[in-house]
Amino acid sequence: MKGQRLAIIQEIISTQQVGSQEELLQLLSAKGYFITQATLSRDIRKLQIVKRPNQNGDYVYTLDHERVSPHKATQKTIDSIEFSGHLAVVKTRPGYAAAIASEIDSVAPKEIAGTIAGDDTILIIPREGISREEIKKVLKPML
Repeated sequence: MKGQRLAIIQEIISTQQVGSQEELLQLLSAKGYFITQATLSRDIRKLQIVKRPNQNGDYVYTLDHERVSPHKATQKTIDSIEFSGHLAVVKTRPGYAAAIASEIDSVAPKEIAGTIAGDDTILIIPREGISREEIKKVLKPML
């Protein structure tokens, strides 16, 4: 029964835009699976289901293996890069800044001291002595 339920959850998440556990519980009930929210939470963890923004910026459940590669996500979501002094400000689509900032931190640890992300804006803080051109070079694969 549990294996079937997990397969149904995967099917629902893969074929529909589900934004909440309550919604997922209703969809499961419609298919004859009546479980508690606590059981659903355990199933979500077991299946490594995560919430990610969709193309509209709404957060929906996805299977972790369906995760879009950060480079692909950044290619579709970075709107602009602007410099102020030695700092860079990156504008993104709403909801994408944190994921992109994490990718920037992981691909450029020698050039970038860190990033600060809001909902649609990232502040990039370069390491001492790193030029704008070097930052642009590091970010180029993401553009």
